[in-house]
Amino acid sequence: MKLNFKKVGEGEPLVILHGLFGSLDNWMTLAKKLGEHFEVFVVDARNHGQSPHSDDFNYDVMADDLYEFLIFHNIVNPIILGHSMGGKTAMQFAMNYPNQLEKLIVVDIAPKSYPVHHTAILNGMLSLNLNIINTRKGADEELSKHIDDLSTRQFLLKNLYWIEKEKLAWRFNLSVINSQIEIIGQGLENVEIFEKPTLFIRGEKSNYITESDFEPIKNIFPNAEIKSMNTGHWIHVESPVEFLQVLSSFLLSE
Repeated sequence: MKLNFKKVGEGEPLVILHGLFGSLDNWMTLAKKLGEHFEVFVVDARNHGQSPHSDDFNYDVMADDLYEFLIFHNIVNPIILGHSMGGKTAMQFAMNYPNQLEKLIVVDIAPKSYPVHHTAILNGMLSLNLNIINTRKGADEELSKHIDDLSTRQFLLKNLYWIEKEKLAWRFNLSVINSQIEIIGQGLENVEIFEKPTLFIRGEKSNYITESDFEPIKNIFPNAEIKSMNTGHWIHVESPVEFLQVLSSFLLSE
């Protein structure tokens, strides 16, 4: 699958993978900062952003997508950074292709299974009749019946675009995401010890990585550092300056 991407900067290659319902645009501000020292590739996952849609949607195929992306663009031994779903994809890539990356950075996700916890979000988006609703304001009003948090609604609404005049559509493949949401919550497959330098960054106000996950993480990633920040799940948005400092310390270390 030919994934959509943007590239900034020059230097050692660094690939950034976004989370569920996101797109590469969520990471461009940070990518431009990192581009001062690295050649940064920010990638749309399948069924997200402007990458192709597919009925196949699991971590093995997304790891394969990343491998094909690296081969096609002649990217050798990059640093791979992934947030949430992108972090699980990055970990699966490290399991399947351990010799194809230099370092691994995982942002606020553990290599374990998670119960489905996006039901309200999915129900809200599925409730939108985009044959009738033709403004973002109207979409927000309908979503607010299911999702109280304004920032979550604004994040989701960034994925609406004009498919034609006065006709909105979702960029992500909502029907497939909805049908495969349990698979997206699954843990890693083909688990092997990954001994290369690894950084886990967790939000202390998030429940995605808890202290009980530290030992299982270390069992799979024995050379992992685990850094905690005083944020929720959207670490790079909530505390971008500190996040960049934590990243830079790891990225520029030998």
